[in-house]
Amino acid sequence: MGHQPKHAASYCAPAASPLAAEPQAPVGVDYLAIENSPQFRRLRSTQRRFVIPVVAAGLAWYLAYVLAASWAPGFMATKVTGFVNWAIVIGLVQILTTFGATLMYVWFANKKLDPEAARIRRQIESAAGGAV
Repeated sequence: MGHQPKHAASYCAPAASPLAAEPQAPVGVDYLAIENSPQFRRLRSTQRRFVIPVVAAGLAWYLAYVLAASWAPGFMATKVTGFVNWAIVIGLVQILTTFGATLMYVWFANKKLDPEAARIRRQIESAAGGAV
């Protein structure tokens, strides 16, 4: 097998890597209390009211594409122009829809989520007596 030290006292464990150390939470910050606070719950609720419908609509839109490809192959193969058929057009519109949803979320987060998150962070920092 491998080399075993003769005496336990002569064996030195490898030094711990500073990258392996787990980050420590700042002393005095009760993250569970923050998570259960009305402000944080309101923030999460606001985010969910935006994200869940957008994700559901995106999944429904994608499912509609898959179902159309499966159940209406004739329609999807219909030429729009040249080599471009409806399947390609709808597929490209799906990509554009994804970018649109991303842009909408960025706008929403900048306008609604980020200001409230910043307020919560300032409250935490002031209660902790410094940067968190």
